[in-house]
Amino acid sequence: MSTPTTRSETGLLIIGASQAGVQLAISLRGTGFNEHITLLGEENHRPYQRPALSKEFLQDKVDKENLIFRSQEYWDEHNIELVKGARIERVIKSRDGAGQEDGSGVAIATDGTEYPFRRLALAVGARARKIDVPGADLDGVLYLRSADDALDLKARLGGFEDAVVIGGGFIGLEAACSLHGLGHKVTVLEYGPRLVGRAVGEDTSEYFLQSHHNRGIDIQLNSRMTRFVDDGHGKVAGVQLEDGSVVRAQLVLIGIGVIPNTELAEQMGLEIDNGVVVDRHAIASDRTTVVVGDVANMPNPLPGAPEGERIRLESVNNAIEHAKVAAYSLTGRQEEYAGIPWFWSNQADLKLQIAGLTLGYDSTVVRHDQEKGKFSVLYYRGNQIIAADCVNAPLDFMAVRNALGKNQNIPADAAADASVPLKSITVDRAMTA
Repeated sequence: MSTPTTRSETGLLIIGASQAGVQLAISLRGTGFNEHITLLGEENHRPYQRPALSKEFLQDKVDKENLIFRSQEYWDEHNIELVKGARIERVIKSRDGAGQEDGSGVAIATDGTEYPFRRLALAVGARARKIDVPGADLDGVLYLRSADDALDLKARLGGFEDAVVIGGGFIGLEAACSLHGLGHKVTVLEYGPRLVGRAVGEDTSEYFLQSHHNRGIDIQLNSRMTRFVDDGHGKVAGVQLEDGSVVRAQLVLIGIGVIPNTELAEQMGLEIDNGVVVDRHAIASDRTTVVVGDVANMPNPLPGAPEGERIRLESVNNAIEHAKVAAYSLTGRQEEYAGIPWFWSNQADLKLQIAGLTLGYDSTVVRHDQEKGKFSVLYYRGNQIIAADCVNAPLDFMAVRNALGKNQNIPADAAADASVPLKSITVDRAMTA
């Protein structure tokens, strides 16, 4: 048995080579932080972009090299040590002479390697939520969260005709469109009453439902499955529903959401509530550890958000902006995270862009230009615009995003005319208060 090793102390240890972890390291170098940085990745891959896994990578429009964030030369030149295949199971924080944590400590990996640090950042992200029904361990029942998941799925593409996607959220619909575009018969089984129920309103859900139906994807809402059917050789042959019917499938892809990876933070004694609780500066409850990205539960960053409202955001934009705020915190500069969250999802020829958050909306305006294939839903709270879903309507998206960023408003009565550019009717908020 090999003897566990202890690495040299690093100025900052980033646990998680995610989008947020990578951005934190890059942003720190931009602020002038010159201490050694160690970036630990649990996977045996160089840090990579996840969004393309369900779309361009699966469709063979980009190869794996195009997904890599930075070259090894970049890490070497910027004194950032990248360690792959390192899973941290425990963190021990140091205390000063008065018994107070000073931010330093040591992280211990599953192989016994110790990583001493002066400051610590958690960018550990989230993992795919598993499904618990009989047959879930059959060959051909897959998830799509990591590079290994995507490589496994790609390796199977020529070996099946019928696919079932469990879950009608962004990942499920993106993958369903990719598989359908590659010539497979696809059925989407959604437990809830509408598609993408957590992220968009009813009008946008219905628009996607009809659009995907029209392209030949079978979508079944309020679907209740009871088990995966075995073909007699340990491989999946279908999905049995509550009424006893079976949907044929030689491949099942499950996309029912994610679970934030809070286990390490729990071991450290940090406050947990649907993620790791942080303040507006990305600092956890111990006042020394920074936490960024999908795993962080933060105050709602939207200007004008109700006091005390908190949210956990799963998006590239959030990972980047949150990491920038954390970088400032680590260098002693107090910058609050106050920005406009935005998201996107590409599903075949539907390019969805979301600006803002729909929490607490009380009315909507639908803009639909059938001739140009554009569709937008604007969300209002107390006559003030707070968010928008924009499908193939980038100008609507930019207008709403800019209005939110400048604390302006887009009057609902004028916005109802889809032929009127939103930019032309944007006004100062005081004019519509």
